[in-house]
Order: sequence, then structure tokens, then C-alpha cells
Amino acid sequence: MVFEQEEQLRDKLYRALGADTAAVLSGPKHREGPSRIKVRAVQLRGKEMFQAGICRGTQVFHQNCDAQEMADLLDQWIREDFGQLQMEGCGWRIHVLSSRRGKLTIKQKKIIADQEPAGADGMNQGLPEHNRRKHYILEEGKPVEFLVDLKVMTPQGRVAAAKYDKYRQINRFLEYIRDVLDYLPQGREITIVDFGCGKSYLTFAVYYYLHQLLGMDVRIVGLDLKRDVIEECSRLAEKYGYDGLHFAVGDIASYGGLASADMVITLHACDTATDYALQKAVEWGARVILSVPCCQHELNRQIHCEPLQPVLKYGLLKERIAALMTDGLRAGRLECEGYSVQILEFIDMEHTPKNILIRAVKPAGRPGVEQVVGQRKRMLEKKKEKLDD
Repeated sequence: MVFEQEEQLRDKLYRALGADTAAVLSGPKHREGPSRIKVRAVQLRGKEMFQAGICRGTQVFHQNCDAQEMADLLDQWIREDFGQLQMEGCGWRIHVLSSRRGKLTIKQKKIIADQEPAGADGMNQGLPEHNRRKHYILEEGKPVEFLVDLKVMTPQGRVAAAKYDKYRQINRFLEYIRDVLDYLPQGREITIVDFGCGKSYLTFAVYYYLHQLLGMDVRIVGLDLKRDVIEECSRLAEKYGYDGLHFAVGDIASYGGLASADMVITLHACDTATDYALQKAVEWGARVILSVPCCQHELNRQIHCEPLQPVLKYGLLKERIAALMTDGLRAGRLECEGYSVQILEFIDMEHTPKNILIRAVKPAGRPGVEQVVGQRKRMLEKKKEKLDD
């Protein structure tokens, strides 16, 4: 249902705030502001509260407040600072889009809320504590076949302790996928390429989420150099009946198996492999690019700056500075090609230092630098022809 009056939004947000609340604000309107805000219910000193995790760069700041204050903040944030709000709670799903001028498109849908897990005594435990278990897209307790085969879950749906970081990483990535669904084409098959897919935890997860859970028509290709890994992934895809999921052995730089793609994923593609993947995505006109770079040696071998030599003489610091500058240059190049780009924290730094995600989205019809230059060149030629006449 779409609200006829925007003034109703704050009341709807307030009513949706409860023990099962999960909300995400994304698509920042201002470069200097926070890049993302996640809201969840917590219990502090026996009182029901709501916590906002505010992402600024690589840091996350937390703000706790009651339901009325949180409803006011959510209403303010979506009107002034963010382009999208997705929220679930108290049996409702609310989706809000906010234009640069502040015009809101607001939708609300009634959903059947999942039952809270019972405690050891068989009774519902009510509002969880501050460190309560997060509600993931791929829920724990609900076995997913490919996660079981990949040893992330047990057949009963419990996440293996040694694989919990991987489980969180998969769900975190699916959240980023969820945030960009509106940029993908509608009414036709969507083509996705995963460069350097490896054992394909994420490849299977993306297909399962988009096709099995959301019912979207997708075709996904996973590419990697390791033949034995690709053969095993192909076997599993056939076993699950994932007809739209395919795997191939090949190199990113020379891959020519597709004429176009709507989304390109690259997770930990080493050194310049990430750049080849980004270049392919640009050539294909991909609407969405999600890239988590790995080791970056190209700039590290070339960087030299006399004023910074006291810092660059330390190998570890030089490596990290070169990596950050490389990712900044990549983001800048994508912006020149017409993409809106964010540099985000993929997972917590404590799990891996390779935690930067480059997320680039390109609305349909937005031209890249070559198209802009071509258009300006044609305009100048027309003006010259008029002057000659």
C-alpha cells in the first residue's frame, strides 16, 4: 500500500518499532554524511531501546534511544540524508524511497512474522539482550542445502562454529545485494558474473537468494582458474537443480563468454585481476558492481613520494597506503564512467584487513565519460558547421 500523505510516515515507523525490528538506511545524499545506518532492538538495563549503527568511513558509531526518538530520527534521516529505507518489524515491511528534493515514495506490506526461538524451558525469551542474535537473510536453524554441503551448516541448520565468520560474511554480502535490487532491469533475465568465484560460497548464496527466495529470473556465471574447484561447483549446481547457475574455467582478462552483464561481482581477486574485472564490467555496461579487492602490488611497486618517505619506508604502511590509493583510483575511474560509487566496510576489521567493498551502481541511461566526450564533440562540430555557414 502506498501512503497518500507523507505525514503518516513517522507514525508508521513508530508502530513498526518492536523487539523484531531491523532497519537499514542506504543511498546517502551527502558525501560528508554517514554512508549507511542500521537499526536494531536492544535491551539496556532492562529497558527496551533501539540502537542505530551509523557508518562513517570505516568506523561505526552507535546511538541508543527509545521508540519515539528513533521514529523521529528515522523520519529525519530518510527525508534529509538517505535515498532508501528498508524496515521490518511488528508484522510490517516498510520501504521508503526519497528523492534529492525530498519527495517520498512509501510502501507498506503486511508480513507474517517468524516465531521467536524458544528458550531452554520451552518458553519464548522475549526481547533479546544487547548482544542478541542478528536476523540474517539466510536464517540459522533453517538448513540450506548448499551451506550444508559446504560445511557452513549442519543438516539441522546450525552454523558450524569454525564457519560462523563465513556465514556472517555471506549474509552481509546478500544485504548489499538487497540494497541495489532497484538498479537491476525488470521484466527480463538478469545476468550476473562472479569473477574469481573460488569455492563459490557467495555465488551459490546470490543465486539462492535471488532465484529461490525472491523468485527472480537470473543467470549467474562463476569464473575461476582452478579446474577441480569449478568441476565440484558444477556438480553441486546440478545436484541442487540450479539451472541458471553455471561455472567455467578461465582468466578474467581474456574472458569472452558473454556479450553483456547486469551485475559483476569480484571477491578477493588478486592484484590487477580486480582491475580487469572492473574494466569488463564497464565494457558490458553493468548496472551494479560489487568488488572486494585483495592484494594490490601494482601501485606498491611504483609509489614514491619524498615528503612521505619517513612513512613509506615501513613496508606494511606502504602496502596499506598503496592499497587505499588504488581503491580510491578505482572508485574515481568508475565515477568517470557514470557510476555512483561508495567505499564501504564489508566485514569487521578483526576478521580480515581486506574488508573494503567498492559498490558502484549506474542508473539506466546515465552516460560514461566516453559518451559524454563524444556528445560534446558532436555539439562542437555542429556549432562549427553553423559558423561556417
